[in-house]
Amino acid sequence: MKRFLTALAALAALVSCEEWEPVFTLNYSDPGPGKTATLAEIQASSTQLTIAQLASRYVIGGGPVQITDNVFIAGKVSSSDKAGNIYKTMYIQDETGGMEVKVGRSGLYNDYAEGQTVYIMLQDIWLGMYGYKARNNTYNSGGNGMVQVGLEDSTGEYETSYIEEPFLVDKFIKAGEPGPKVVAAELTENDLPSWGATVSSCKYLGELVTLKNLKYANKVFVLIYLSTNYDKKESSNRIFVSDATWGVKTWAFSKSLMDKYLTSGVWDNIKIGNSGDYNYGTVGTPKSNIIATRNDIERQAGTVSQYFTMGSTELAIRSSGYGRFGDYKIPDDVLDGSRSIDVTGILSLYQGSIQITVNSYEDITYSDTGATLPKDTMVFN
Repeated sequence: MKRFLTALAALAALVSCEEWEPVFTLNYSDPGPGKTATLAEIQASSTQLTIAQLASRYVIGGGPVQITDNVFIAGKVSSSDKAGNIYKTMYIQDETGGMEVKVGRSGLYNDYAEGQTVYIMLQDIWLGMYGYKARNNTYNSGGNGMVQVGLEDSTGEYETSYIEEPFLVDKFIKAGEPGPKVVAAELTENDLPSWGATVSSCKYLGELVTLKNLKYANKVFVLIYLSTNYDKKESSNRIFVSDATWGVKTWAFSKSLMDKYLTSGVWDNIKIGNSGDYNYGTVGTPKSNIIATRNDIERQAGTVSQYFTMGSTELAIRSSGYGRFGDYKIPDDVLDGSRSIDVTGILSLYQGSIQITVNSYEDITYSDTGATLPKDTMVFN
């Protein structure tokens, strides 16, 4: 069985990657009730673990772990891919914490509705962590990521790969009874995870949470490739839009909006390359065997982390350029710090940094009025 699953994972790795891709976001009517499993049925043939118990089997820095015993977890679905901001994955949570389940399909909201109970059959599944980087205290960087379950990634590039073959989805993921949507836990600054937090030390990791009174931190992070036909890990093929705002006033950006950012010149002084290897010129004046001018840079939808502060703690709201609201402009009164926002989304860590991923644009509101932010896309007149 293991050899068979490894072969399937290798095949999936050839046609998928961790980068967000265009997603199914058409509106269909809510699906009718399908065949659902019950807890009693699952318990008759398997032993239940809590999410925290499963997460504790992952040893930080030890790499992915295959689950070999006949166990399962149960959780309520807290995420939705309907708005396209979450892609080919879902989050579930129980009373002990939350976890990512890498289901390699779009339109998951049709099969696993928010609030629905889902059972994950774990035998032969791999437990990993996305976004782990060994801590470097000298540079105050690195830390834990988000625990996840999926198949083995035979390429070794990621700790798990997607469960996407239909019969494997049916084998490992059992839809249970529908239920009311998960109620987000309202957190204080003291509830937020540290760089080394796990589900055992911070039960809110992987859960749906609400954070209030966030102030804009005047910086973004987005990784751009000069060309997706070249090695994405090669320094000469990478542009880091980071540390400052670089004129990025949107939650993310589509291909067409990236073109406007590039041609406007606001990125011209960004250096090409990884930190410590800026030997390839700038966006405006490249010295590269990949491109001749900035106009040759491949236009790609960008996943953007927009940084905010909650008290003295910094965190990122991470949004996909393929989502419905990627091109929406952050209001000027938020950008200039005169108003704050509240946000509800999935709480996670990436290399020790706090991230929030929202299910929909309506999950971002003004703190003073509770109103959803305007849907303005006019960044360039």
